[in-house]
Amino acid sequence: MRIVILGAGQVGASVAEALSSEANDITVVDLNSQALTQLADRLDVRTVCGNGALPSVLKNAGIEDAEMLVAVTQSDQTNLVACKIARRMFNVPTRIARLRGADFLADETLLADDMFSVSHAICPEQDVTDYIARLIDFPEALQVLEFADGEATLVCVRAYEGGLLVGKQIQSMREHLPKAVDARIVAIFRELQPVDPTGDTVIEAGDEVFLLADTRHIRPVLRELQRMQKPVKRIMIAGGGNIGSRVAAALEEGHEVKVIECDPVRAESIATRFTDTLVLCGEATDENMLTQENIDEMDMFLALTNDDEDNIMAASLAKRLGCKRVLALINRRAYADMVQGGPIDIGLSPAQVSIGALLTFVRHGDVVRVHSLRRGAAEALELIVHGDNSTSKVVGRRIEELPVIKGAHIGAILRGASPKADLEGGEAPPAPGNPKIIIPHHDTVIETGDHVVVFCTSKRQIPKVEKLFQVGFHFL
Repeated sequence: MRIVILGAGQVGASVAEALSSEANDITVVDLNSQALTQLADRLDVRTVCGNGALPSVLKNAGIEDAEMLVAVTQSDQTNLVACKIARRMFNVPTRIARLRGADFLADETLLADDMFSVSHAICPEQDVTDYIARLIDFPEALQVLEFADGEATLVCVRAYEGGLLVGKQIQSMREHLPKAVDARIVAIFRELQPVDPTGDTVIEAGDEVFLLADTRHIRPVLRELQRMQKPVKRIMIAGGGNIGSRVAAALEEGHEVKVIECDPVRAESIATRFTDTLVLCGEATDENMLTQENIDEMDMFLALTNDDEDNIMAASLAKRLGCKRVLALINRRAYADMVQGGPIDIGLSPAQVSIGALLTFVRHGDVVRVHSLRRGAAEALELIVHGDNSTSKVVGRRIEELPVIKGAHIGAILRGASPKADLEGGEAPPAPGNPKIIIPHHDTVIETGDHVVVFCTSKRQIPKVEKLFQVGFHFL
């Protein structure tokens, strides 16, 4: 696929890295020549220095032959104008815009073809806010991701010494769960390397274990298998920028929230927006300030400034001073891999959180949702099954009859979902009734209209998964 990306910042660079590794023809446009040079040195991409809102620059970037425009500069105006030009002048089929302004996101008519011509709008800051909010709900988790409109939840937890499953085979998990509750361990990462999760696999202390279950059952599953932490009530946030202020606004109802902002003007500005949040002016790396604000009584410390080093230092200091759990926003993937599991409980890459929304539009087949995992090393996809047993390789077949794709596992099936997505694919709507989450076993039969969640521990296997679920002619 030919793709033009506007913006070589953290989001644009992460998008380019994710897409260039999949044999796409990528061109990146930015005003910063140094950023483009650094990107071209490590990725197989073409670069163009210039303003992406100008038709001449877009033409030089090859927009005439592009199948997709991804406008992720830091300027909403540039992104919107570029989408409009791409649609009207060059008829680019898919146009994705990064938008921060609430006005644009709240009124979809502004993004319609007769206005700014945006096919899909993304807001990385809001994606990160929602992601952090889910982590607050599950404080023992490293990742919490939703599928099937929230019907299924994937949770990553770290196995601890003395845990129920440590030193035991995965198949023994069934013994610890209530009869009506089912769950699946879809992946294990041990010292950053994937381990194939078969029934005989033995879980070791320190493993990152990915559990997939019906959302209604996820808490009972965690309660049985994981050392549960007390609900998070007291939260301290370092940084009152776009993400920090969004997170504070999302959490202040139901939580006791404090925000530390070093810029006095910014601190005064954001303080007027909150009802119950306390805004403090100071440095989050100041030991005396953290002590005075009772950091040892906090359930969660969130380092959400724009500086990786400050976030790492502030989160590490908060942990040393007695905070129960700390999270640091870290743009550099190498930093995140290095610190997570040490003094910092969660190293969160904002670009990797939001990349899933973009990948959904790039994947082949009817892909509803994509989540990037392990900072881009793995992926979880939700695909809709179409066709019948003569045009599909999966419809009407048991799980054990499907081709084996090493590193790819079917974790869950949603049956009886809303017909909207299926009608768009040309299928008849599913039978009426409440949607049901099925944790599949070897004899489970896949039906047309099913939403299937596939976990891929290696991105190299994704094209094989896409091909398996695509509808064709005369497969038999």
